[in-house]
Amino acid sequence: MEYNSIDNCRYDSEYTKQLYPNQLHSQKGAGMSSRTITTYLRAMIYQDWKKGEQLLALSFIVVAEFPQPFSFSRLFQLVKMPDIQLGAHTVKSHGVKVAKVHMHDWIILLLLVVIDVVLNVIEPFHRFVGEDMLTDLRFPLEGNTIPFWAVPMIAIILPFFIFLAYYFWRRDVYDLHHALLGLLFSVLLTGVLTDAIKDAVGRPRPDFFWRCFPNGTLVVNNVTRGVICNGDQSVIKEGYKSFPSGHTSWSFAGLGFLAWYLSGKIKAFDRRGHVAKLCIIFLPLLLAALVGISRVDDYWHHWTDVFTGALLGLVVSSVCYLQFFPPPYDPEGWGPFAYFQMLADSAHNDESSSNANNCLGPLGVSCLGVRSSEIETAYMHHSDGERGIGLRETNPMLDENILPLFLQSLECPEIGSKGFLKHC
Repeated sequence: MEYNSIDNCRYDSEYTKQLYPNQLHSQKGAGMSSRTITTYLRAMIYQDWKKGEQLLALSFIVVAEFPQPFSFSRLFQLVKMPDIQLGAHTVKSHGVKVAKVHMHDWIILLLLVVIDVVLNVIEPFHRFVGEDMLTDLRFPLEGNTIPFWAVPMIAIILPFFIFLAYYFWRRDVYDLHHALLGLLFSVLLTGVLTDAIKDAVGRPRPDFFWRCFPNGTLVVNNVTRGVICNGDQSVIKEGYKSFPSGHTSWSFAGLGFLAWYLSGKIKAFDRRGHVAKLCIIFLPLLLAALVGISRVDDYWHHWTDVFTGALLGLVVSSVCYLQFFPPPYDPEGWGPFAYFQMLADSAHNDESSSNANNCLGPLGVSCLGVRSSEIETAYMHHSDGERGIGLRETNPMLDENILPLFLQSLECPEIGSKGFLKHC
């Protein structure tokens, strides 16, 4: 590839306009500064999977324009990455393989189910309830607006059908598997934490009086003035499980995970200002919030129970999502980590089987025996009008082979001591 207007690695706006004229013109029309446009171009170039050499050149030029951190490992990974292989990994072709790789995760999920069952069987802590405390616990004993069986439908089945619909569109078993695995981890882990806290705290529900005394006759201990319940034992047991709200935590765990998932798929944080995307993200959270409100309306929970349950579900769902997927604002936020790792491994295997003359990319990283993970972060330096890149400690093969090739491709052949690139 010939770099037409590059002079000593300096940023050339005319060359950039030739490659991305529409994007650059539209961003200038929006009143963006030169630095903002440069950053925008870098983010855009990151997503250009099919222009390896242009990506390499422009990414370096962008870094040379401003003194900011830049990851060489990220750059080399993109240069070596094959085309996105959507539709090539289905449940039929790769489903068993993917499931076997995560067999231990599925076993842990089964263990979480067993733990949650045990937590629901054991007796919760019976917190002392005095006669004077019943003033706030005399709300009527109502039924559930949203029954118990509906919670798994809302938190698990609904997101699963959305995952399934996306799978039928893109045919990516990695996305389906990790979305389902992350969802189940989010809900089950939240369930275990919720039930464990319920049993440990033993907070009475707002309708505790009518659970304890279904006939309305108060009976208390003459000494402690604590209540002596005479109602159904299973109803009384449930009356000590107010904090936190299980309906709410489960709903926010499942629908919170779905909100994360949708934000990545529709690129909600692409900085283009589409409010409609935010509305799509907030819909699952609104549904979860309505579930929580119903628990207060039914007098099954105090508002603090619902608030804590919502917070617990959101935190766990966020952690579980980010365990399997990049953040939604990331250029790769639309797919799971495992998918991109599979592409990188495939590229590495393909390169390993080729000879030195057929290396992928202008630098031939794999042929020189240097893995992309061994290439550290570089920083721009300014000294007496001279620009350069200072590298942290890296593989010696990098300084001796890759960097000279890199500089030669950009007409910057001189390299200083300790990996400092001069005259750039």
